[in-house]
Amino acid sequence: MTQSYSEAVNVARDYYNSDDADNFYAIVWGGEDIHIGLYEAQDEPIIDASHRTVRHLAKSLGDIGPQHKVLDIGSGYGGAARYLADTFGCEVTALNLSEKENERNRELNKERGLSDKITVVDGSFESIPADDESFDIIWSQDAILHSGHREKVLQEVARVLKPGGRFVFTDPMQSDDCPDGVLQSILDRIHLSTLGSPKFYRDTLSTLGMTEVSFDEHTQQLINHYSSVLQETKNRQQELVNAVSPEYIERMKNGLVHWIEGGKKGYLCWGIFVFSK
Repeated sequence: MTQSYSEAVNVARDYYNSDDADNFYAIVWGGEDIHIGLYEAQDEPIIDASHRTVRHLAKSLGDIGPQHKVLDIGSGYGGAARYLADTFGCEVTALNLSEKENERNRELNKERGLSDKITVVDGSFESIPADDESFDIIWSQDAILHSGHREKVLQEVARVLKPGGRFVFTDPMQSDDCPDGVLQSILDRIHLSTLGSPKFYRDTLSTLGMTEVSFDEHTQQLINHYSSVLQETKNRQQELVNAVSPEYIERMKNGLVHWIEGGKKGYLCWGIFVFSK
């Protein structure tokens, strides 16, 4: 059955399905994760910092084991799903809009012998294909920003999460005191009219009956990460041109500069939210 996506989700889907984006993220990020890393050194490999983010988020889950069901919304190449399934033995559903990324995800799961633990689903987090109260944990890394209907995403999270369950997520956000208009270059780049903010997530999830457990603010890591990606793009540009169009590379470099500047000026925010139902 053909699924109907919102305009913003369709834009993101087309982008992540493109050969340019797929090749860029696979080469520069290492082919397993597409999210902001937690860096302990400026010259640390992106893949190592990205893995550290996954491990850090996992510490927020409490006792987790084979009896638990996890939903990763916006799962990308499935690095987090593989870590959770392999480390804790839990059953993970990886929901993601890009069929191209999902194909790579399934292949990596097969190579790791985890296909029986991870189910990869083509779909949108604006309409999660799951029954009410069917997951113990919902996980998301730097994906919800791509929705033009973030309230709907959070409504869906609240719907499919079991009572007592946890929602653990990160998202590039605007700061609560961000002046109007200063993020237009970033919004134009990702074809959106707004970003979420800590206040937006707190207010919306509270209205949906969710309780904030913690928020670890790490905006400096957003700056560190996009600076590392920019430097890696420059360092590997000769390699990239064999797989990625020059136009894409230039747009990416310009976009990364906007993210870095927005973070340094205090217009952006990034961190790890944990909510319970």
